[in-house]
Amino acid sequence: MRTTRTLRTALLTAAVAGLAVTALPTTPASAASAPKFLSAAQWPASHTPWTAGPVRKGLPEDGSLCTAGTTPAKGTRHRDFRTELDTGARQTITVAPTTAEAKALAAELRTALAACLDRLKEQDPGLEGVSRYHGRVNVAEGAHIYSIDTSHPEAGSTDIGLHAVGRDGRTVTVLEWGQLGDLDGAPLKGFRKTAGTAVAELH
Repeated sequence: MRTTRTLRTALLTAAVAGLAVTALPTTPASAASAPKFLSAAQWPASHTPWTAGPVRKGLPEDGSLCTAGTTPAKGTRHRDFRTELDTGARQTITVAPTTAEAKALAAELRTALAACLDRLKEQDPGLEGVSRYHGRVNVAEGAHIYSIDTSHPEAGSTDIGLHAVGRDGRTVTVLEWGQLGDLDGAPLKGFRKTAGTAVAELH
């Protein structure tokens, strides 16, 4: 079972499928109040251009590798992004009923990301990897950056995933980015900028 490929493959598959789906219709009132998603151009530059799928209501059908089961479907929307090669990304936004609930959700998501690699290793004993916390981006209530660098020696594959959890009031956003390779080849600085932009532009 090549768990290490799940994030990258799932993001790319979901994004390809989403390109043929019409974006959610919005009324002028809801458009004004709904949190704003990133555009394709706001992700770190890749070897080929980014393409954005539509904004879709609820949780992704394929779940999220590290945070599945943490985010409620109610009040949640998501958007998938892809390049022409092996890089994919996703933004999920949840508007909680209260600020306290949003704060609790953000904390749960951070815990899930911190423990993700250990869970993956339990599912796939042949998996090797390193998980790192890369600190906070000072925007609104903060955005926290993580990386999960994995390899599967038997398969000869390496994958890198970058993740962020950010919050502005009642709104929580999660960013996922994945591609073949390792942390040295990942755009960590650019991803930090993207995470800051994502939170700053929510409202």
